[in-house]
Amino acid sequence: MALQAAAAPGKAEKDMENAEDAERPAGAAVPGRNIRGFALHDGLLGPAEQAALVEDLRGVIAAAPLFSPMTPYGKPMSVRMTSAGSLGWVSDRRGYRYAPLHPQGTPWPPIPERVLAVWRAVSGVQRLPDCCLINFYGEGARMGMHQDRDEADFAWPVVSISLGDDALFRIGNLERGGKTESLWLRSGDVMVMGGAARLAYHGVDRIAFGTSTLLRQAGRINLTLRVAA
Repeated sequence: MALQAAAAPGKAEKDMENAEDAERPAGAAVPGRNIRGFALHDGLLGPAEQAALVEDLRGVIAAAPLFSPMTPYGKPMSVRMTSAGSLGWVSDRRGYRYAPLHPQGTPWPPIPERVLAVWRAVSGVQRLPDCCLINFYGEGARMGMHQDRDEADFAWPVVSISLGDDALFRIGNLERGGKTESLWLRSGDVMVMGGAARLAYHGVDRIAFGTSTLLRQAGRINLTLRVAA
């Protein structure tokens, strides 16, 4: 993971002042592109780093198996998921929320150090995440347009890591509707969602199944690191 000199932080909206005022680590990576406030680090992780992350995630999934969440409206999601960290994201008839235990009743495993290294490299904040949400997209899986708003404080960024097959990612607005913009996320790409774009709607329209050989049976893994509490 090649690190570049830190970029000068821009002025954020008033409700993002906490993150902007946080001490920024030296050597934070500079994104290659900025799409509607989403900072994209194209190909930040090389093939060896991607493979090492996948091996780390195999250990996480062995301790906290992937499960198929249900929305509060009774509709099953097409992705399977699990988490690492002190909190994990869950969804069922009781709603969307962070919980200290896996649905099987066991604690979530720790976030792998290699995953935390990506957060340190790109997030621009000192605080470490409470949760690493792990989404697995098989053939035909997608994620509808949504906001990440189950966290206690929206001042902290969300860091997303793409591993495996290409995904068509769509970015919307702070409210539903309106013009959107789409781009392909590829294995090794890292995206930071923060500042004024922290609550922008976004989703995954489709997976180009079989475009990567990183995973043994194809598919895509997306990691999202969040400060939840």
